[in-house]
Amino acid sequence: MEAVMLVRYAEIHLKGLNRPYFERSLMKRISIALRPLPVKVVREQGRVFVFGIPAESMHEAADKLTRVFGIHSVSPALAVEKDWDAMVEAAKTLVARRIEGVDSASFKVIARRADKRFAMRSQDICRVMGGLLLESYPALRVDVHNPDFYVGVEVRQEQAFVFAEELAGAGGMPVGTNGHAMLLISGGIDSPVAGHMIAKRGVRISAVHFYSYPYTSERAREKVVDLTRILSSYAGEVGLYLVPFTEIQLAIYEKCPKSETTVLMRRLMMQIAEKIALTCGAQALITGESIGQVASQTIESLTVTNDAVDMPVFRPLIGFDKEEIVTRAKAIGSYETSILPFEDCCTVFVPQHPVTRPKLEEIKKSEARLDFSQMIETAIANTEFLAIE
Repeated sequence: MEAVMLVRYAEIHLKGLNRPYFERSLMKRISIALRPLPVKVVREQGRVFVFGIPAESMHEAADKLTRVFGIHSVSPALAVEKDWDAMVEAAKTLVARRIEGVDSASFKVIARRADKRFAMRSQDICRVMGGLLLESYPALRVDVHNPDFYVGVEVRQEQAFVFAEELAGAGGMPVGTNGHAMLLISGGIDSPVAGHMIAKRGVRISAVHFYSYPYTSERAREKVVDLTRILSSYAGEVGLYLVPFTEIQLAIYEKCPKSETTVLMRRLMMQIAEKIALTCGAQALITGESIGQVASQTIESLTVTNDAVDMPVFRPLIGFDKEEIVTRAKAIGSYETSILPFEDCCTVFVPQHPVTRPKLEEIKKSEARLDFSQMIETAIANTEFLAIE
């Protein structure tokens, strides 16, 4: 018997002639997620099998794979010869582990006979295997409608695979199969969730963060790095660009109407993010904006912000309320880091009465009071890059 991880696809099942491209991309993401383990990743008839995972690393490997986009579910399994006695022995081994310390448990056997040359049909495998397990473990009982766990048997061309656990995966599409986008990450609750949602659709993520030293602290910077690292546990390596924004913020604050400072800062951030995105091959911008959440997120404000760039802007949270966003942040593990009390550049120069329905013509007039082109170039030239994984 050999320990192996059985991986089931998510949306890749729906693909047509280009399905092999998505399968290869998923296999690559699996290999990257399990580094430095010397694994062998094999695909066969709608499944991916991962060989070479040491038994002591199986739990950790399963946890990593449940974060890989493109995976519907994973099962730690045992690979055996296509011999009935070997399959029964593997099932008994897994069931014994599963019910250790349990007084009573219900189960159901599910079988898939991909190799039609195997003598027993799927329903016969289920019936006979279930009977043998009941005889061996008195604590077990059969429940075909709502069992505590399943015992799965998959008979493939070369081997049979037996499992007794199925862990839900992240779903979606393999990262990198649907382009590359730049996330504006602030350090708050919303932007990591937005990045996670777009990465789930197969988009490779880079991120840009604006800081205003000395008005923002080193701890605030570390917080953003930590949030990006959490995002990278799902999306793979994320390139993080740290942009000094103090000079631009002070210029806006000193020379422009106070009520317009938030919208003007958002426009400048978008322009800088677009320029950086173009240098690294990103094709769109991502923000964590939600309609009506704050003054800069009204329809009028978003229209003014959109005008600052030519790239598409993805706003996956646009129809979410805060409670829904918080729920997702907790689910992906970013919430506790996001609420650490370190200010970012979006909170240090907040006007007392920000404009909520800005007019594009008036905002452009205010923006024309200063020549921001040189300041933008200086900020980009002094940008720090970190590869986070």
